[in-house]
Amino acid sequence: MNRQSRRRLAGLLGVCSLLGVPVQAEVPVTVEAQHFGCIREMTPVRHFYLTNLLGNLPASLAAANAPEGAIYPPGTLIQLVPGEAMVKREAGFSPATGDWEFFELEVSAQGTQIRARGFAEVNNRFGGNCFACHAPARQPWDFVCEDNHGCESIPVTRQMIAALQRSDPRCGEAELQDGDRWALFKLQTLVWLGEARASLARWW
Repeated sequence: MNRQSRRRLAGLLGVCSLLGVPVQAEVPVTVEAQHFGCIREMTPVRHFYLTNLLGNLPASLAAANAPEGAIYPPGTLIQLVPGEAMVKREAGFSPATGDWEFFELEVSAQGTQIRARGFAEVNNRFGGNCFACHAPARQPWDFVCEDNHGCESIPVTRQMIAALQRSDPRCGEAELQDGDRWALFKLQTLVWLGEARASLARWW
């Protein structure tokens, strides 16, 4: 489509909007377990990984690298660790969470299972609420947490995160570095404590 044709199309869409003529809806973002694969096959951005389920990876990367923050496009999938993810759904799907859906995942060499998914109600393995953690980064970072985005700190070190990424069982053989095994042991201890606290909270 040349420039003149694009201008004509844009003008036609504007006229349709003014006249109340329906225009084709935004493409829905479908998210199933098979959409979550080896974390290291996604595109690394600083300390997390990113892709776009609708194929619009350049726009997702542009938002991730915007110095002053930006709104991520629909289809963006972000993972810090293999067992958690957030996916940008179509516009208007969940205004309270900026259209982000949060996922708690179970990963193994056989693939991925979705343990929990949702918007403001999903908790991680430490018992923390995903949305509550990300909410301070609403503006201008579109709910994406990084060191200086105002999010509540988590009891996980950068080495623990990197060790999890390097040991994702869906990627095949782990690529562990010095100190990774000890970091993973400490992380597993934190998970056990978090699960114990969550169990006690349900009882009491």
